[in-house]
Amino acid sequence: MADYSRDCPEIVTQVPSAQKERYKSLRNLFIERFGSEPAFFTRAPGRVNLIGEHIDYCGYSVLPMAIQQDILIAAGPNSDQMLVFKNTNPEYRDFTSNIGDFKIDPTNPLWHNYILCGFRGIVEAECVSVPSGMNLLVDGTIPPSAGLSSSSALVCCGSLVTMHINGLEIPKRKLADICMRCEHYIGTQGGGMDQSICFLAETGTAKWIQFNPIRATNVSLPPGVAFVISNSCVELQKAATSHFNIRVVECRLATQVLAKSKGLDWKQFKVLAKLQEALAVSLEEMLDNVENVLHPEPYSKKEICEILGVSEEELNKESLSQNTLEVTSFKLHDRAKHVFGEANRVMKFKEICDQAPSDAAIQLGELMSDSHTSCRDLYQCSCEHLDQLVELCRLSGSLGSRLTGAGWGGCAVSMVPSEIVDDFISKVQAGYYAANPKLQCRVKESLFATEPGNGANIFEMTAETSL
Repeated sequence: MADYSRDCPEIVTQVPSAQKERYKSLRNLFIERFGSEPAFFTRAPGRVNLIGEHIDYCGYSVLPMAIQQDILIAAGPNSDQMLVFKNTNPEYRDFTSNIGDFKIDPTNPLWHNYILCGFRGIVEAECVSVPSGMNLLVDGTIPPSAGLSSSSALVCCGSLVTMHINGLEIPKRKLADICMRCEHYIGTQGGGMDQSICFLAETGTAKWIQFNPIRATNVSLPPGVAFVISNSCVELQKAATSHFNIRVVECRLATQVLAKSKGLDWKQFKVLAKLQEALAVSLEEMLDNVENVLHPEPYSKKEICEILGVSEEELNKESLSQNTLEVTSFKLHDRAKHVFGEANRVMKFKEICDQAPSDAAIQLGELMSDSHTSCRDLYQCSCEHLDQLVELCRLSGSLGSRLTGAGWGGCAVSMVPSEIVDDFISKVQAGYYAANPKLQCRVKESLFATEPGNGANIFEMTAETSL
């Protein structure tokens, strides 16, 4: 059993002054829509991954930070055993269901399904026999489907509401673990990065996050730089496509083919990090194994079955996910090469931050740019618009730029010298957004500098601190 300390999410009674009007507005809307005061608020931040893309579900460490954009929920109990979710954004329709009668539909991942994942995760993990009904009003400032973890923030915020409204206390690392697992209800076979940074983030520092078990270590970023997010405005919902899960499966198959080549029981291995651990070799040696064992050309399903000595039915059961059963071609070499190379870049990034050489920012920028190249060419999780945006960011003065999040659209993150941030943003705005009338109205939410923010918390009003 995992050993969790009693480090639970913070309950605060003071809202930052810059956020008071937002909380007050959400409170007033809650009263208008539900006819009662909210009992409390929960907040969960989005995140930007500085480096370490598509490797958390392979068991390797990552290096994200929380951003100031977030999901905020005003919550109150109801005695009708109903789940009633409303959203401040009129594009998102209201949801109502009896507690015992809701369904999470992975084929149609609407916004409320992510909150339901968090609700179900807590109820099942904590064996809550009679959970409280909930009235929720949701407000979000994280651009959706942009690679900044809006969906995972919804899951985490929903879990936090469910925990608090049912009088539970759950440590942060356990909450992250629950949320990582319960997001699978909606069909996303991801790792634990988004959920871990959501709960474990601290203001002013990025985090080096390791898995199995979850551990988070502060990482001091070099002085004199800022991180700027730029949204390509090409949207991809991970749960609505098989792109993401195909990559997960390709990494799993690469693990199993490599394990078989080393005479190991391949059915015991699902992630590349566990295979490396079993072989007791370095990342560089794992890269050599990739070159020596896996051919660069795609593998057919039939070829993999022959290598592993199983039928197609057995392969489907052992290695594939529900929405990848019809896939017939898998790129094992390139996916594994990216994972081991990216895991190595994460370690180098942290070492540079820890050692703080005079040219730290330049070295980190090079690693970020190398990461994008690998994501684009080996993992093939970028897209034309995102590549154009990354190149524009580099030409506009960034020290390094890369896609962040799942990819196939979404955002780029750039490390920019602090003194040129305003000029950098102006150049990117002129080069990417100004030419497209549809994007001009989205610049404010799509192009911004950000600092490492704090993790998820709960706000309770008191007589002394009412809004």
